[in-house]
Amino acid sequence: MSWREFLKGKNKKRDVIYFSLKLMDNLIFIHDSLSNKTYNHSGYYAFKINDPKPRNIHKALVSDRVVHHAVYRILYPFFDKKFIYDSYSCRLNKGVFKGLDRFDQFVFRVSKNNSRNC
Repeated sequence: MSWREFLKGKNKKRDVIYFSLKLMDNLIFIHDSLSNKTYNHSGYYAFKINDPKPRNIHKALVSDRVVHHAVYRILYPFFDKKFIYDSYSCRLNKGVFKGLDRFDQFVFRVSKNNSRNC
Protein backbone atom coordinates (compact mmCIF):
# COMPACT_ATOMS: atom_id res chain seq x y z
CA MET A 1 0.00 0.00 0.00
CA SER A 2 2.77 2.48 0.89
CA TRP A 3 4.54 1.64 -2.37
CA ARG A 4 1.44 2.50 -4.40
CA GLU A 5 0.95 5.74 -2.49
CA PHE A 6 4.59 6.67 -2.98
CA LEU A 7 4.54 5.79 -6.69
CA LYS A 8 1.88 8.33 -7.69
CA GLY A 9 3.48 10.68 -10.19
CA LYS A 10 6.97 9.25 -9.75
CA ASN A 11 6.99 6.12 -11.92
CA LYS A 12 9.22 7.72 -14.58
CA LYS A 13 12.00 8.81 -12.21
CA ARG A 14 15.29 6.94 -12.63
CA ASP A 15 15.70 5.98 -8.95
CA VAL A 16 12.11 4.72 -8.79
CA ILE A 17 12.59 2.62 -11.94
CA TYR A 18 15.73 1.00 -10.48
CA PHE A 19 13.94 0.29 -7.20
CA SER A 20 10.97 -1.24 -9.02
CA LEU A 21 13.19 -3.60 -11.06
CA LYS A 22 13.70 -5.60 -7.86
CA LEU A 23 10.54 -4.43 -6.16
CA MET A 24 9.73 -7.55 -4.12
CA ASP A 25 13.33 -7.99 -2.97
CA ASN A 26 13.48 -4.34 -1.92
CA LEU A 27 10.12 -4.44 -0.10
CA ILE A 28 11.04 -7.67 1.68
CA PHE A 29 14.34 -6.13 2.74
CA ILE A 30 12.53 -3.08 4.13
CA HIS A 31 10.00 -5.29 5.92
CA ASP A 32 12.69 -7.52 7.41
CA SER A 33 14.86 -4.62 8.58
CA LEU A 34 11.86 -2.94 10.20
CA SER A 35 10.74 -6.21 11.81
CA ASN A 36 14.24 -6.95 13.11
CA LYS A 37 14.66 -3.35 14.27
CA THR A 38 17.79 -3.01 12.15
CA TYR A 39 16.42 -0.37 9.75
CA ASN A 40 18.66 2.67 9.32
CA HIS A 41 17.62 5.70 7.34
CA SER A 42 20.12 6.49 4.59
CA GLY A 43 21.58 9.89 3.84
CA TYR A 44 19.99 12.48 1.58
CA TYR A 45 20.91 13.41 -1.97
CA ALA A 46 21.30 17.18 -2.25
CA PHE A 47 20.66 19.16 -5.43
CA LYS A 48 19.49 22.58 -6.57
CA ILE A 49 16.53 23.56 -8.72
CA ASN A 50 15.30 26.85 -10.17
CA ASP A 51 11.55 26.30 -10.49
CA PRO A 52 10.30 29.05 -10.15
CA LYS A 53 12.96 30.25 -7.70
CA PRO A 54 16.33 28.79 -6.62
CA ARG A 55 15.93 26.12 -3.94
CA ASN A 56 18.13 23.52 -2.28
CA ILE A 57 16.50 20.08 -2.24
CA HIS A 58 17.48 17.12 -0.08
CA LYS A 59 15.98 13.87 -1.33
CA ALA A 60 15.87 10.56 0.55
CA LEU A 61 16.41 7.22 -1.18
CA VAL A 62 13.34 5.47 -2.58
CA SER A 63 13.41 2.83 0.17
CA ASP A 64 13.38 5.54 2.84
CA ARG A 65 10.55 7.42 1.13
CA VAL A 66 8.49 4.21 1.08
CA VAL A 67 9.08 3.91 4.82
CA HIS A 68 8.05 7.58 5.23
CA HIS A 69 4.72 6.75 3.58
CA ALA A 70 4.22 3.70 5.81
CA VAL A 71 4.93 5.71 8.96
CA TYR A 72 2.64 8.51 7.78
CA ARG A 73 -0.22 6.06 7.18
CA ILE A 74 0.05 4.83 10.78
CA LEU A 75 0.60 8.18 12.52
CA TYR A 76 -1.70 10.43 10.48
CA PRO A 77 -5.02 9.28 12.05
CA PHE A 78 -3.64 9.80 15.56
CA PHE A 79 -2.14 13.24 14.99
CA ASP A 80 -4.96 14.51 12.78
CA LYS A 81 -7.34 14.26 15.75
CA LYS A 82 -4.97 16.42 17.82
CA PHE A 83 -4.71 19.32 15.33
CA ILE A 84 -6.92 22.37 15.66
CA TYR A 85 -9.70 22.65 13.09
CA ASP A 86 -7.99 25.52 11.28
CA SER A 87 -4.78 23.61 10.52
CA TYR A 88 -4.83 23.02 6.74
CA SER A 89 -1.37 21.99 5.56
CA CYS A 90 -0.88 18.35 4.48
CA ARG A 91 -4.27 17.21 5.80
CA LEU A 92 -6.86 15.13 4.02
CA ASN A 93 -9.81 17.16 2.69
CA LYS A 94 -8.07 20.40 3.61
CA GLY A 95 -5.21 22.23 1.85
CA VAL A 96 -4.31 25.66 0.56
CA PHE A 97 -7.62 26.55 -1.09
CA LYS A 98 -9.77 25.50 1.86
CA GLY A 99 -7.40 27.42 4.12
CA LEU A 100 -7.83 30.53 1.97
CA ASP A 101 -11.62 30.11 2.03
CA ARG A 102 -11.52 29.90 5.83
CA PHE A 103 -9.30 33.01 5.93
CA ASP A 104 -11.87 34.86 3.81
CA GLN A 105 -14.55 33.89 6.34
CA PHE A 106 -12.47 35.39 9.15
CA VAL A 107 -11.80 38.57 7.17
CA PHE A 108 -15.51 38.93 6.41
CA ARG A 109 -16.39 38.51 10.09
CA VAL A 110 -13.70 40.89 11.40
CA SER A 111 -14.46 43.52 8.76
CA LYS A 112 -18.17 43.46 9.69
CA ASN A 113 -19.27 42.25 6.23
CA ASN A 114 -16.58 44.28 4.47
CA SER A 115 -17.81 47.56 6.01
CA ARG A 116 -14.49 48.40 7.70
CA ASN A 117 -10.79 47.69 7.33
CA CYS A 118 -9.18 44.93 9.29
